[in-house]
Amino acid sequence: MSKEKNFFADRDIQIILGTLLRVGVIASMSVILIGGLVYLGSNHSEIVNYSQFDSVKSGFSAVSDIFIGLGDLKGSAIIQFGVLLLIFTPIMRVVFSIFSFLIERDYLYVLIGAFVLCVILFSLSNKLVG
Repeated sequence: MSKEKNFFADRDIQIILGTLLRVGVIASMSVILIGGLVYLGSNHSEIVNYSQFDSVKSGFSAVSDIFIGLGDLKGSAIIQFGVLLLIFTPIMRVVFSIFSFLIERDYLYVLIGAFVLCVILFSLSNKLVG
């Protein structure tokens, strides 16, 4: 008797998801480290006033601003991009989980995963922020 193995066994999916999370965290931390080095290299003589926080002053409150800053190789934009990578790593895990459940034809979990993905994307959109 031979057991027929599914295309993706549960263990295979867990290994892929774990690798995805690990690679995402390592990539985001590497980008943040590079951004920090670029930021320190270009702003090493600047004195920063940390007594007041002004989020608008950074200029990277929108994703499009971050990509524009990446084109100019601004250190703070590179750091913000690394944070975006860190935020999108678990989102990619949810997306991959949805596809793995589709392959397994487990449609209840596909619906649950799609609902979770919609909640995450809605909360990241500007509709809640205003």
